[in-house]
Amino acid sequence: MSVVAVRHAAVAYVGRPVLHDVSLDVAHGQVVAILGANGSGKSTLIRTVLGLVPLAGGEIELFGTPQRRFRAWARIGYVPQRMGAGSGVPATVGEVVASGRLARRGIFRPARAADRAAVRAALEDVGLLERIGDPVATLSGGQQQRTLIARALAGRPDLLVLDEPTAGVDAASQEAFADALRRFGERGGTVLLVAHELGPLEPLIDRAVVVHDGRIAYEGRVPEPAGHHAHPGHDHVHPHADPEDSGICVAPTDRMPAN
Repeated sequence: MSVVAVRHAAVAYVGRPVLHDVSLDVAHGQVVAILGANGSGKSTLIRTVLGLVPLAGGEIELFGTPQRRFRAWARIGYVPQRMGAGSGVPATVGEVVASGRLARRGIFRPARAADRAAVRAALEDVGLLERIGDPVATLSGGQQQRTLIARALAGRPDLLVLDEPTAGVDAASQEAFADALRRFGERGGTVLLVAHELGPLEPLIDRAVVVHDGRIAYEGRVPEPAGHHAHPGHDHVHPHADPEDSGICVAPTDRMPAN
């Protein structure tokens, strides 16, 4: 059974087609990277998988259930590209990561020992346990992104979806991401990530899918050279200015349908 199955998906923004007849399968335990140039539709694809962008055509299944009927959102951890919580919100690292437990325990239930243990384990996984009590605003950009990954891991998901996890962050944080994802995979987790450049994540990738002009242009091993593939549409620009990536900085429990 596929963890994610996309069949002939089509998406349009204000009448402008963005994805055309896209099909994709992600099997249990796989690490699949969605690659492509800025504006190619790669981030739209994963947001459509998560239900954040509506389908104009086609269908999606999650864990064998049609997306429109899927309710087990606690099984999916989402890591957006930027840290919204770091922009003036007076929250500690531990509080941000603890919010990743809400889909599991419910909003109105108090945190239990299992929740606190999950938060600490997730922070240890990304190398930030010693910062658990620090305000998020005091962290570097890379550390803030590691906090987002810890928030997703704290929910103990089966599928981890990441949007440009290494974009614009320091080398140490990129290595920490890779280590955390490697351990997640060793525990049987499935990963679907969007990337412009893979860096230290490359050895973890089982399959690469290149999106060009809203269509799947290539599927197979990571193209060479890994970070700057030679497939159609690559323009050697970097994701900070990608219009697809603007303003998306919410946790899955903020935007996905609730259980």
